[in-house]
Amino acid sequence: MSDVLRAVLWMSGAITSFTLMAIAGRAAALDFDTFEIMFYRSLTGILIIVSIALVRGKMGDMKTDRLGLHTIRNVAHFTGQNLWFYAITVIPLAQVFSLEFTAPIWVMILSPLFLGEPFRKIGVLCAALGFVGVLIVARPTPETLNLGVLAAALAAIAFAFSAIFTRKLTRTEPILRILFYLTTLQAIFGAVCAGYDLDFALPTLNGLPWLVLIGCAGLLAHFCLTTALSIAPATIVIPIDFTRLPIIAVVAMFLYGEALDIWVFVGAALIFAANWLNISSSTKVRT
Repeated sequence: MSDVLRAVLWMSGAITSFTLMAIAGRAAALDFDTFEIMFYRSLTGILIIVSIALVRGKMGDMKTDRLGLHTIRNVAHFTGQNLWFYAITVIPLAQVFSLEFTAPIWVMILSPLFLGEPFRKIGVLCAALGFVGVLIVARPTPETLNLGVLAAALAAIAFAFSAIFTRKLTRTEPILRILFYLTTLQAIFGAVCAGYDLDFALPTLNGLPWLVLIGCAGLLAHFCLTTALSIAPATIVIPIDFTRLPIIAVVAMFLYGEALDIWVFVGAALIFAANWLNISSSTKVRT
């Protein structure tokens, strides 16, 4: 199996996990603010990662000489994730995901600068086609601009930086170590931001399952995403995530009664076409 196809399979796991996290995040937001959700999500992740490391005898491998890069990567991700959790509570999920999917455009622009990866003309074309598909689904207008839209748009930029720094870390750091610092640093960030006002909500009987699901889905999503980025360039991996949009649009229709019309399917078809072109062209280059 080619590296590109392996990356596609790992990204399928990430897409499923991110979708579950969006559903759980909406439910948890009824009882917790975004900083509290991030803290409990990260705490769940720490318990899982430390347990795996202990069983595998890998705790000694958690030492790193790239703490600065881990910190920068996690500041970017923590910022983006908090903005994302806020956005999913105030605007339709399809709109959140469509704005989030401007991230591949930023990755395309920034990867050559931060990673030294070459510009691929076909990759830029695929990203542009995918983005057009996103615009068809979202059809943004001045009347729809609000804090939720702004939060989702800024989250996309933060996620792009997170993906780029993750790719950079995979060159020298094992995945388990990356996930360890992801959960540990973001638990610290979450605790500080959630507890600065001395008003910290404790888990409830109804809220705990959603928090655990967020933690497990978030960790699995990052394991799949980080593995994919360790196999193939960011400019190939990130556009695959476009397929999450039509999936969440259908989920939101069934669970929340959010509108789903023909334009969602038109945009989704263009998104799938762009990804297929990107994947098939990359496979031909590498075989």
